[in-house]
Amino acid sequence: MTNTYGDWLRQQREGAGLTQQELADAAVMTRSHIAHIEAGRRVPSHEDARRLDRVLNTGNVLSSFLPAEDAAVADYFEAARLLEQQAVMIREFALSFVPGILQTERYARAVLSTSFPPVGEKECDRLVVTRLERARILEDPITPVVWALLDEAVLRRVVGSPAVMAEQLMHIVRLAESGRVRVYVLPFELGVHPLMQSMLTLMKFEDQPPVAYGEGLHMGKVHDAPAMVDRLQGIYDLALGDAMPLKESLALMRATAKDYGHRG
Repeated sequence: MTNTYGDWLRQQREGAGLTQQELADAAVMTRSHIAHIEAGRRVPSHEDARRLDRVLNTGNVLSSFLPAEDAAVADYFEAARLLEQQAVMIREFALSFVPGILQTERYARAVLSTSFPPVGEKECDRLVVTRLERARILEDPITPVVWALLDEAVLRRVVGSPAVMAEQLMHIVRLAESGRVRVYVLPFELGVHPLMQSMLTLMKFEDQPPVAYGEGLHMGKVHDAPAMVDRLQGIYDLALGDAMPLKESLALMRATAKDYGHRG
């Protein structure tokens, strides 16, 4: 988002004589989240913006003029996307597709082009840009820590073309070789595993409780109840224990990418 929104929020906060911590306390947010919004690094959710409007007595200005980029993701994913930007650790499980923050442009375009109802080329371009923007959190060399647990189906299902798959798998391998992400594969030979029902994202934060996000066909839900988050973390850990180690997982991805390269 442009920094105009963040600048205006800071002006309103300072005009009200509030520190970032005081505004955060009154709006039931964290000080770091307020700081990120003011610096232009984060976009508040609609609910956060409404609370800020109430505290600052700004009518509905902050909630009405949220940056337009919010509309470029499904409504059910918006909250998870905003949390993703604040997380210090993200653990992904993918059942069918490469997780969004790890997708290449061509892979993302192939996935998004299968939307129903179909989207036009211009809209597909906008969705691809938004997805690639999510991956910018990986430009920081350390935060967030990212683990990706992939069902072997993610490697074997051809998305786009063999060439697209080769490029995509080697992109993940390079991220792993650089130490930026850790990747583990749940092999077909394992059979049934506890994460087969849907994809799952686990997020930890510096100054707020952990959350989980689960997604199915045209639906998704953020879980923040401690008992549910603990349960989902336990299920993830159980599946991770059955995964191939990092070295073997990367070897399988390299071999699969090489095979796609020969087919492409």
